[in-house]
Amino acid sequence: MIRAMVAAFAESGEVNVLASGANWCWPAVLRELFVPRGVNLLVAQDTNEFVNILHQRRVQTTIVDMDSAAGGLATVRVIRLEYPQVPCILLATEVPDAVLAEALRLEVFSVIGKPVDVGILREQLDRLFVKRYASDLFSV
Repeated sequence: MIRAMVAAFAESGEVNVLASGANWCWPAVLRELFVPRGVNLLVAQDTNEFVNILHQRRVQTTIVDMDSAAGGLATVRVIRLEYPQVPCILLATEVPDAVLAEALRLEVFSVIGKPVDVGILREQLDRLFVKRYASDLFSV
């Protein structure tokens, strides 16, 4: 399955990242990180929208905000049911042990504290893309 994802990524040349919507400047921050790299930002406001987008588009990774209307870990659980190979990065204001344990169980790639340091997010995206897709898209 992972080989198929790598092949599809290489073949299409299109990179899509699906992220939780937010009432703050989050989508604008992501666009500043993604646009220079040719990455398409797809934004979902709730879990249903996450699933609909995943059905319609090939997505290389998701970024799920625990504090969003999408519901954080509940959204990751739904993604795991239908798209178990799509990597997830989780953003959280507070990261109690129970959240970390559940994120580990759900095979979340990374948990990043909020407010998000864009440098740390870029580093995690770089790790993810090198490991999963053999791509240095997010390297400096």
